[in-house]
Amino acid sequence: MRLILLGPPGAGKGTQAVSIVKKYNIPHISTGDILRKNIKEGTELGNKAKEYMDKGLLVPDELVVAIVKDRLTEEDCIQGFLLDGFPRTVMQADSLDTELNSLKYELDKVINIDVSKEELIDRAVGRRVCKDCGATYHIKFNLPKAEGKCDVCGGELHQRKDDTEETVSKRIEVYLEQTKPLINYYEEKGILINIDGKQDIDKVFQDIVTALGRE
Repeated sequence: MRLILLGPPGAGKGTQAVSIVKKYNIPHISTGDILRKNIKEGTELGNKAKEYMDKGLLVPDELVVAIVKDRLTEEDCIQGFLLDGFPRTVMQADSLDTELNSLKYELDKVINIDVSKEELIDRAVGRRVCKDCGATYHIKFNLPKAEGKCDVCGGELHQRKDDTEETVSKRIEVYLEQTKPLINYYEEKGILINIDGKQDIDKVFQDIVTALGRE
């Protein structure tokens, strides 16, 4: 099973990714994680990426694609993979297609977790995070047992600076503007599946499994 996972910030991609890779026994490939790993290990690709990042520049598409391709050649990807956080643009998708063809791999499906902008803002603005252990809560959907205190470690809960309505709204707008052509790209290829992300976590996952056709 070779999959791509798409979805705006706050759509619950991380939670669903964990369930998907566990069910289908495939590696979860996050471009952010790969970049950090390559930089930490001082690989040739990692050092090149670090040069751009140290200057505050975005890592060029061709370099990100090269790093992803390098990861896809590892043995654990033979039976499949879940790509998360990549591609982000049609240009990246085209480059990825080229590299997948060279590896004789074909994408099975692209999962798009669809959540309205209003719902995403509501989720983010209501989020509260433990200052000590990082556990997350929500003022509507996931209240702690004691107000303002973490259930796990008793630490103080706070709202992150970037979880304000204005910041979240801008973040979502950027994502939607950037990925709309990408969603159309995979829709035209006939491999896009749209999943209603407003539902309960378990129902979202069940819809993904049903859509993939592999119960």
